[in-house]
Amino acid sequence: MSPLTVLITVAVYFVLLFAVSQIASRRTDNAGFFTGNRRAPWPVVAIATVGAAISGVTFISVPGMVADKGYSYLQMVLGFIVGYWIIAFVLVPLFYKRNLISIYGYLGERFGLSTYRTGACFFIVSKMLGASVRFFVVCIVLQSLVCEPLGIPFWVNVIVTVGIVWLYTFRGGVKSVIWTDLLKSFCLILSVVLCIVFIARNLDLDMAGVAGAISSHESSRVFFFDDPSKGIYFWKQFIAGIFMAIAINGLDQDMMQRNLACRDSAQSRKNMLVSGVMQFFVIALFLLLGTLLMVYIDSNPSLTMPEKSDEIFGMVASHDSLPAVVGVLFILGLVAAAYSAAGSALVSLTTSFTVDILDGNKAGEERVARMRRLVHAGMTVTMGVVIVAFYLISEDDAISAVYTLASYTYGPILGLFVFGMFTSLRVNDRIVPLLCVAAPIACLLTRNILFKVWGYEMSFELLILNALYTFAFLAVASLIQSWRRKTVAESTM
Repeated sequence: MSPLTVLITVAVYFVLLFAVSQIASRRTDNAGFFTGNRRAPWPVVAIATVGAAISGVTFISVPGMVADKGYSYLQMVLGFIVGYWIIAFVLVPLFYKRNLISIYGYLGERFGLSTYRTGACFFIVSKMLGASVRFFVVCIVLQSLVCEPLGIPFWVNVIVTVGIVWLYTFRGGVKSVIWTDLLKSFCLILSVVLCIVFIARNLDLDMAGVAGAISSHESSRVFFFDDPSKGIYFWKQFIAGIFMAIAINGLDQDMMQRNLACRDSAQSRKNMLVSGVMQFFVIALFLLLGTLLMVYIDSNPSLTMPEKSDEIFGMVASHDSLPAVVGVLFILGLVAAAYSAAGSALVSLTTSFTVDILDGNKAGEERVARMRRLVHAGMTVTMGVVIVAFYLISEDDAISAVYTLASYTYGPILGLFVFGMFTSLRVNDRIVPLLCVAAPIACLLTRNILFKVWGYEMSFELLILNALYTFAFLAVASLIQSWRRKTVAESTM
């Protein structure tokens, strides 16, 4: 695939992206930027939520991970559905009842300012790292297909791509994000379905032949109950999926910002229930595509399995025996996934930093507008720097890297919310940041000990362990605080 073809594909998508963004961002004030004025139709938000859950990492890594892990990812996605139900019936009513702009405002009401900002800071770190990993994958693909043939260095690639994201989000905020996510979802599903169709035609397979080829292939195994010590064991993946969905979707400002744009909690609840089921089928499409990619490689002597599984889709899409449209669809899906995900991440980061850290919701309209524009620009620059850093220390399996990062950074957020919602205990607000930092450290030490002593491979259950450590530390601190108060009271009697 020529660099010109890639550039034309990207340019056409950008025209559509900016057109949708401009229409959505008309007459947008601060409320529109942060909450979409709570007027977004729930079916639109549901489709946008599905698109939001699919990033450039998903587009590349999920088909590629089939080679090593089969369809084990669906075990986690089943857990996602359960997690979405919990979000719909527990978290959504809680946030709407308090009329929150930032969901971490709940932590401030429950514990105090330090806890409030601790939750926001963990989110900012989590989202910045996660969004950067996702966008990094896209920058790598664009670098190999366009920039290297043209002699453009990687840092220029990053500046241009991140700058484009800033351009289409700096005015409209979450209003732009929701409608561009709708465009993204359409492009993603279309590109995956058409890629499956064209690859099947090349292999002379009809629908029955595709079903037979996939079901008979060794990579199509879904459930793994064999070895509990392995990361792909069913119950580890399923339970981790439940908590991962709650943490990454329900306790994530990026994802919940869309949900809070609905008119009321009932509308938002419908969005969560529908989008959870839709996500399962979309992920299944990616996995089916992954098996077809492997069948295609096996049937072409000129192709060999790449060292990195993330390279499988791109290698097949650009192969000469396939029509050029497959490569175009690959680029279209990748760009749609990446830019929309990066855009929503920047909006949520801007919202959290402006509202949670700078107390922007207490300032006047004009001052808040200036504040969020500066923060938005600063977050854009930071994301570019982090992407370049990932370029120097890249991971083979990007999706695993994203979820591992999430396990360490979202764990304290999950622990804080669970402790706050399901106990009435009080904790000294000033020591909460220390406890939340201690939890990931304890989690890392536990992971290393379990592997070295017993050979137990911790996977995404890291998130659960991290949250449990946070909860336990908070409980112990609360009990010590109560004991001290009781001792002081008795001594003064």
